[in-house]
Amino acid sequence: MTTSDFASISPVTGAEIGRFPNTTAEEVHLRVSTAQTAAPSWVALGYAGRKKILKSWAALLTARLDEIGQLIADETGKPLSDATLEASLAIEQLSWAASKASTILADQKRSSGLLMFNMASKVQRSPYGVVGVIGPWNYPMFTPMGSIAYSLAAGNTVVFKPSEYTPAVGVWLGKTFDEVAPFPGVFDVITGLPDTGRALTESAVNKISFTGSTRTAKMVAASAAQRMIPVVLECGGKDPVIVAGDADVDLAAEYALWSGMANAGQSCIGAERVYVMDSVADKFIASITKMAEKIHEGKSYGPATMPSQLNIIQGHINDAANKGAKFAVGGVNSVHDGMVAPTIMLEVPEDSTAMTEETFGPTLAINRVSSIAEAIRLSNASAYGLAAAVFSKRQGNAIASQLNCGMVSINSVFSFAAVASVPFGGVKDSGYGRIHGNEGLLEFTYPRTVVATRFAIPLAFTTFKRSKFADKIIKGIIKTLYGH
Repeated sequence: MTTSDFASISPVTGAEIGRFPNTTAEEVHLRVSTAQTAAPSWVALGYAGRKKILKSWAALLTARLDEIGQLIADETGKPLSDATLEASLAIEQLSWAASKASTILADQKRSSGLLMFNMASKVQRSPYGVVGVIGPWNYPMFTPMGSIAYSLAAGNTVVFKPSEYTPAVGVWLGKTFDEVAPFPGVFDVITGLPDTGRALTESAVNKISFTGSTRTAKMVAASAAQRMIPVVLECGGKDPVIVAGDADVDLAAEYALWSGMANAGQSCIGAERVYVMDSVADKFIASITKMAEKIHEGKSYGPATMPSQLNIIQGHINDAANKGAKFAVGGVNSVHDGMVAPTIMLEVPEDSTAMTEETFGPTLAINRVSSIAEAIRLSNASAYGLAAAVFSKRQGNAIASQLNCGMVSINSVFSFAAVASVPFGGVKDSGYGRIHGNEGLLEFTYPRTVVATRFAIPLAFTTFKRSKFADKIIKGIIKTLYGH
């Protein structure tokens, strides 16, 4: 029931990795229907039953870590070491969600208050049903696993549409799950071009979790709104790094460089802007420049996975140059042969696209500031609000608390992504909703309130037979409790 197929191409060699079905809308709806049918049986397994299956999947993925690491490297072009790290972190998230779901999503008893003292009140967490997950190409295993694992652990079934640039990774995940699945329809993978993803958003799924551009996220949200289903949107960022006067400057330079350049800069939580205090700016720039001159495209990181991104990267570099930016490393000729050389820009005007729009390439813009207040103001001026990093020996927490973003690492980078117990997500144009941590499990359930009568009392409030004596008692309780 597919009209055509499409190829997955290695961004390094140009060789075809495989061909995959361009799944039609009709087929998407059929697969979602199968997931709907499987959902009650998946819920019926309970937390213990689902944990056993998900732990088995985690063990299988671990046993085949080298295999999936190589496949990620082949499809994305990233170094094998980075690909293996990505897979390892994804397995950690899967295991954590499977282990913690029963505790975090357990029924919660709540106080009924004095007016309703004869009632027993509790809140239950209930899975939505089927969650549609649309994944990205830059971290094709780690990022979607934050939705897949948490959805499954919470009791949902999942239909996953991987990026058309990394379909082989998605299909591999689906096949490995099939080896431990108790029955069909729990976790299904559909491949295809953008129309397949659009069909998933328009299907009978009960929630959508999307990772991608802000522009596409708004269309996904609009589609979901037509059916009043909730969404998780994990979009891009223009993530700042703040280097305070009391920072370990060499450490800040080392980590900022890796954050900006690793994975060819194709990380939504990667550094793009650096605000460094005047007092340490010369030392920081000298340090990061020296380090940057030792890394090389094609060796330290791979090519652009999505070729069209090269035009955006070139445009941002050109705009910065035209507006007077200086180059410590690289320049307007950094983009070549499908790759981008390490590029560090200085004195970049704040209205340049290199400062306002997501570049998603191995570039860093470094600007000096005269105060931490200025650094915070400029960091928060962005339309995005995903992540940030702060380097300071004494002010880290104070600075972090003033940043308008979902995640901050202090004297480190990316660290929050590796801690399974904390939520991942952003604000503003970076999206909303959370994956990972307690919040990630709660995200893929909805609360159900249950209030039951424990024992009868002579004062009936919720009836047309309510007496004047009952009214008097209610008024008396309210005045006693709140009248002072």
